[in-house]
Amino acid sequence: MNSNLPSANQKQRRVRVLIADDSPQVRHDLHQFLELTGEMEVVAEAADGQEAVSLAVKLSPDAIVMDLAMPHMDGFEATRQIKAQQPAPRIVILSMYADPENVQQARAVGADEFVVKTADSRILIDAILGRNDSPNPTNL
Repeated sequence: MNSNLPSANQKQRRVRVLIADDSPQVRHDLHQFLELTGEMEVVAEAADGQEAVSLAVKLSPDAIVMDLAMPHMDGFEATRQIKAQQPAPRIVILSMYADPENVQQARAVGADEFVVKTADSRILIDAILGRNDSPNPTNL
């Protein structure tokens, strides 16, 4: 028997995700949805940009789903601060506002992907997991 193969009892490591959005309903729905994929574990939720930065530093998630329009600190500044401190988390901007200026600014502050909230759910999953095979015109 080849000992390099994982045993049936070993679980594949799930991607640890932080959700940052000022809407409690969006956070709840995203949390439920991402957990149901079986590929992700939501480790925390942030209601504003300041909380997102604090939780990102404290928890070191693999990925962050970041809204743009949040109180205290917007998603652009939160992304910039997180990437300055720890470039490893994959940051996916999830917003209703996908105009070219927002996409360009997201790229400038270090976001890895930009997904509109109305996009197909598979695009969001692929963006979080780093699978760029989905037809997503806002890949950064």
